[in-house]
Formats: sequence, structure tokens, C-alpha cells
Amino acid sequence: MNVFELTRALVDIDSVTPNEEKVGLYLADLLSGLAAQTGGQVETIEVEPHRFNVLATWGQPIVTFSTHIDTVPPFFPSREDEQWIWGRGACDTKGIIASMVHAVEGLLSEGVRGIALLFVVGEERNSAGALTAAKQSRGSRFIINGEPTENKLALGSKGALRFEVTARGRMAHSAYPHLGESAIEKLLDALERVRRIPLGHDPVLGASTLNIGTIHGGRAPNVIPDHASAEVFIRIVDSGDAFRAAIAEAVAGFAEAREVLCIPALHMATLPSDAMARFETTVVSYTTDIPAFGGAWGRPFLIGPGSIHFAHTDEERVPKAELLEAIEIYKQLARQLITQ
Repeated sequence: MNVFELTRALVDIDSVTPNEEKVGLYLADLLSGLAAQTGGQVETIEVEPHRFNVLATWGQPIVTFSTHIDTVPPFFPSREDEQWIWGRGACDTKGIIASMVHAVEGLLSEGVRGIALLFVVGEERNSAGALTAAKQSRGSRFIINGEPTENKLALGSKGALRFEVTARGRMAHSAYPHLGESAIEKLLDALERVRRIPLGHDPVLGASTLNIGTIHGGRAPNVIPDHASAEVFIRIVDSGDAFRAAIAEAVAGFAEAREVLCIPALHMATLPSDAMARFETTVVSYTTDIPAFGGAWGRPFLIGPGSIHFAHTDEERVPKAELLEAIEIYKQLARQLITQ
């Protein structure tokens, strides 16, 4: 099965989080056949009932290829044309899985050992698979994580900091606003102060960004609102400590801010300068499973075919040319790390 056929076969298996069981079984069976021919081992590692990671190893792994097998909703099947393979997960990340499998097949045919494939569940929701894998490291020195980077080696990824901001007031008839206290007005005042917080900047990762993603509140147009809330999402380029303190100060007296999520920004591993010159590089604004691995599977590298701009959309697709290119890039990177 060539890389295009494998990509389509994987896309056509609905694996919207948390329904990864069928694609996990498919991959376990596929890799078991490869392992039987090449002296490898395959195991499934339970994360939750009917949800498991798939790990294939050939010797003690020095380099582990890894990505996630779940997708965002809604599921829609594959199709292809001369240039693209389309479908849910085509670039995030089933085309990446196909390229990694073919790269490992190529390395094994060259006699390379000390490699592994680790496919995990739950990245699109809470990195449950990566968190489980972090407790079961096989001593790998490097992990090549796959996400859509247009086959450019990522130098770093921004982190994520999310808050729920809540304001409380007192209901009253809208004809007599002085008898009530508007939670919506308090929330708007708090959010205006949040928007004025200076955002951080990193020389590699660039600037932090802030998004007020949702606003909810009120009972009816003729009732002074007693409750209002908003969700604020910041793509951070540091640990998030400075913004955490700043948002608490900004909302004080108007609302309360509850931290929901914090994933620090991450600088990736790099290669010697002569080797780095062979790769195009980039910086990504999204988060990955890498922080959840916590270094347990080695120093992280991030690279994969496809554009993040097509991921999570109803036009998700991956260029066929990049799938083929990724196979060679993955092989080249693994050889470099093993000899290094």
C-alpha cells in the first residue's frame, strides 16, 4: 500500500476524539505485519477502556516517531485529485502517520534499527495518550513529533493560557437600572482592561496573541443582568507567569478570572549548524503533545507535511508531493539523530 493509499485508508476510519479504537486496531494490525517481517515488536497501551496507544519498536529506540490518531469533528471521508488528498485528518495527522510508517519501512530496509513508532490518542482534547506514554518511556533519546508544518522543522511552538472571566451583578427592571448592578457592564470593563495588557515577545517565537473567544450573559433585554462570563485565550511565548499576574490585576474590582489551561511555550531541539542548513525552519503558534510527553521520550523535534491552515476546517487536505517529501525528510532526520 503506497503512502497515498494508506493516507486515504486512515482518513476513511472515523477517529473523532474519543473514538480512536478502530483506527488503533487498524494500525496495530498493520504494524504487526511489518514487525513480523523485520524483527520488531508491537504493543497496545491502554489509556482508557477502548482507547489505547500503539507502540512499535525495533531494538532499543534512539529515535521515536510519534503523532496522534484522533481528529476533531466532524468526520468526513477521503477523496483525491491530482494534487491533494482530502478528508478529515488528511493533514492532521493521518497523512503524517502514513509518511512516518513509510519512512520507518525505508529505514528498516536499509538495516537501520533503534527506531520506534508511537501513535497516541486524545491530542485534540487533553493529550491523554501522551500523558500515559510519558509514564512508560522506553528510553528514547529523541522524539520526532508530527504536526502540519509544511515539512519545515519547527524551532518552537507557542504555549496556551486560557481563562474564564466571570462578573456578577444584581437583577432589576431595566426601566430602573439604578436598582440593579449590570454584570455585563462590569465584564466589558474588565475585558477592556485585559485587552490593554502588554503582550510578551520572544526573539524566536514572536509575539503573544490574545483572543476573547466567547461572551455569555444576561436574562432578557429588559432585565439588568446578574451574571456574565467570557473565555480568554492567550497564545503565550513564555511560561505565562507574567500574564497570569497581569490578568488578575486587570479584572480586580470588576470580575474574577479562573485559569482553565496553561501550556508553556516550547523551544524545540536543534541539530548541528551544518545539519540544520539542510532543513527549512518555522515557528508554530499551536500547541502539541510535546509538553505532555515531558521529555520522557527524548529531546523533541516537530515536523510534518500539510498546512495547519487547512487543519480543523471543512476543506482539510494535504499535498501529495509533501507526503512523499516527508518520507525522505523523516528518514534523513532519523539517520542524523542516530549517528549524532
